[in-house]
Amino acid sequence: MWILITLAAATFQILRTSEQHRLRSALSVVEAGSVRYLYALPFAATGLLARSVWLGAAPSVSGRFVPVVVGAGLAQTAGTLCLLQSFRVRDFAVGTVYAKGEVILVAIASAVLIDELPSVLGWIGVVVVFAGIVALAASGNPDAVTTRVLDPAALLGLAAGGGFALASVGIRSASSMVDGGAAFDHALVTMVAMLAAQSVVNVTGIAAAPNESIRRVFGAWRAALPVGLLSLGGSLGWAWAIALEGPTKVRTLGQVELVLAFAIGIVVHKERHHVREYVATAVIVAGIVAIVVS
Repeated sequence: MWILITLAAATFQILRTSEQHRLRSALSVVEAGSVRYLYALPFAATGLLARSVWLGAAPSVSGRFVPVVVGAGLAQTAGTLCLLQSFRVRDFAVGTVYAKGEVILVAIASAVLIDELPSVLGWIGVVVVFAGIVALAASGNPDAVTTRVLDPAALLGLAAGGGFALASVGIRSASSMVDGGAAFDHALVTMVAMLAAQSVVNVTGIAAAPNESIRRVFGAWRAALPVGLLSLGGSLGWAWAIALEGPTKVRTLGQVELVLAFAIGIVVHKERHHVREYVATAVIVAGIVAIVVS
């Protein structure tokens, strides 16, 4: 089940990114980024209300749910901003490679913070996937990427990966603090709380920005609604999968989005690629298979 949900979440994420890119003609990077939270929250809250009516009771939360889920939301938002800034500062490939170090950081954070240690085969899969990502993003020049560890884009990319890793572990921890219902309900409650925290932060940010940012964000609602729906599908999928299985396996399997994007480029856009890129893609798939088998 978690495998199918993760694959669906990765697909939603690719489609959301594509739709979000179209908004760049009317909105700034920050404004377009805020859409994924603001327009997903009403649908998520409505879904939670409907699910609670269906079950006859709303799931409850216990422990440190609120600070954990707020922290996860802020970590994800900070990670996104760092990644976007890494692309601006220097280099798309460098930023991508170090941000995708998330797959290793998630494994480490899971082991340290929530005591979920991957198996030996799982660790091998994580490392193999990361090696494939490096080869694919480096475009045939891995030395130029791996030797620039102190490059500003690399440091920002690493910070982005750290933010995404903390968000994944936070989602796993928060969902375990939801009482009642199935794993889906735990994921839904976690996502609604997380989107609410992220929406507050983003509304505050764009409301304080000049040039009527808040008006433009809500004025572009026709183009933004699909982004909100796709974002909800992706976010809920990630949270649901993480509630069912450890974040290390989920986030590593989620790297299949790179393979899907690669395939779409070939089939839909008729792009041509070098043999080394096909080899790198095969390496990523091999690592993903190891993770699933583990």
